[in-house]
Amino acid sequence: MTTCYATRDGTPWEPVYITAINPDTCIGCGRCFKVCSRDVMHLYGLNEDGEVLGKVTLDDDDDFDGDLNRKIMMLDNAGACIGCGACARVCPKNCQTHVKASEITA
Repeated sequence: MTTCYATRDGTPWEPVYITAINPDTCIGCGRCFKVCSRDVMHLYGLNEDGEVLGKVTLDDDDDFDGDLNRKIMMLDNAGACIGCGACARVCPKNCQTHVKASEITA
């Protein structure tokens, strides 16, 4: 079964959903978070060993008792993604994986 997608004026368009963020490439800049209106991703702190310390805010000064090594974006709620692609357009490191709606199984 093929599903057709279109914009309101009938222009062909297909949602492209975010499915992953590469933690090795992500620099934790927060640009994707700022443009996402769907609460799909959040910033997390990592220690030296790459272990997740917890969720942080963009202006958070918490260094997790000195253990904070870097921050990265992680998907918390991928199912809320509407496939607009705004996050991909602002990512300076191209660290996200997006998949066309027609290629995702429910």
